[in-house]
Amino acid sequence: MRNVTLILDDGSRFSGKSFGYEKPVVGEVVFNTAMTGYPESLTDPSYAGQLMTLTYPLVGNYGVPPFTIESNGLSTFMESEKIHAEAIIVSDYSCEYSHWNAVESLADWLKREQVPGITGIDTRELTKVLREHGVMTGRIVFDDESGSDGLPADSYESVNYVDRVSCKEVISYLPDGTSRTFPVDTPFADINTQLAAANSQLKKVVLVDCGVKTNIIRCLLKRNVEVIRVPWNYDYNGLQFDGLFISNGPGDPDTCDAAVQNIRKAMTNEQLPIFGICMGNQLLSKAGGAKIYKLKYGHRSHNQPVRMVGTERCFITSQNHGYAVDNQTLGADWEPLFINMNDGSNEGIKHKTNPWFSAQFHPEAASGPTDTEFLFDEFVRSLSSSLAQGKGA
Repeated sequence: MRNVTLILDDGSRFSGKSFGYEKPVVGEVVFNTAMTGYPESLTDPSYAGQLMTLTYPLVGNYGVPPFTIESNGLSTFMESEKIHAEAIIVSDYSCEYSHWNAVESLADWLKREQVPGITGIDTRELTKVLREHGVMTGRIVFDDESGSDGLPADSYESVNYVDRVSCKEVISYLPDGTSRTFPVDTPFADINTQLAAANSQLKKVVLVDCGVKTNIIRCLLKRNVEVIRVPWNYDYNGLQFDGLFISNGPGDPDTCDAAVQNIRKAMTNEQLPIFGICMGNQLLSKAGGAKIYKLKYGHRSHNQPVRMVGTERCFITSQNHGYAVDNQTLGADWEPLFINMNDGSNEGIKHKTNPWFSAQFHPEAASGPTDTEFLFDEFVRSLSSSLAQGKGA
């Protein structure tokens, strides 16, 4: 293993060894306190542009599951088609692994996908630095290579990572495991006609792909709806659909104004059910007039406690986000749906009269607790009770 150094923007340096692909890299350094789930986290598009630090000390001991793709194009065990994190930072990498579903080591996977991994880092001290100073840009450099510590880095907030990870075509997924794809310039009438002819009985949900996790699509499909996945900036308001879903995604939501404008168009249909998760919560809030701010070090874990506002019902949730909705800027027609029990930040919103709501956390988990998966049930039930189908604003 070659010697490497993690250099933070504040000058802090952490020495370790390389166990992944050997290349210098730069990105926003964040930490995740989950004890398991590194295959899901690494393939979560929300980690694009970030160096992911795992605080649980032993990583790699259960290997990596097979990277198989289903007939509909969705991965079987991962959350997307590839690793999206720029690198993984751990305290103690286990070269040996054992798991019934493992087919390769974490190191082999990282090398195959050309993603750096470093071990031997004092991740407790690194996490303390990030908690004290907030997340910051970091560089992984090889000690025997000169000049790599001068890698250029764009400001994380200035990059539209959603555009990098979103799909580029319109994709229809059916509960029977099949899918079909349409170029984005296909006329609405052609898409509507073909989808109606194939599955006129299924409720249709347009999913705005800001970096959607595969398990979100799985959760919708197993509730017997057709999912129409569209690029983040695609104006879907000419399609015929019964509900709108806004997905998770990486980066600053302020870079996604096109998505916000399309959501506002959809909201002119006050009977149209809308559900957002993670960035979807932030974009729905922006469409409703609220403002977003960046958290000091974000929420990335499997044990974030949230409370449903107006009740004593509390849930343990899986989270991965660095931005939050400012509750004080919500309009008169909106109210918080969930509140974080640790820091009081917003964890979801709902409209007071229309069937629009969202969650900042991940009800679909993958990985993490599934206590709040009932939110998918509530959304799908609202599709049947809705009086109006989306046919353009």
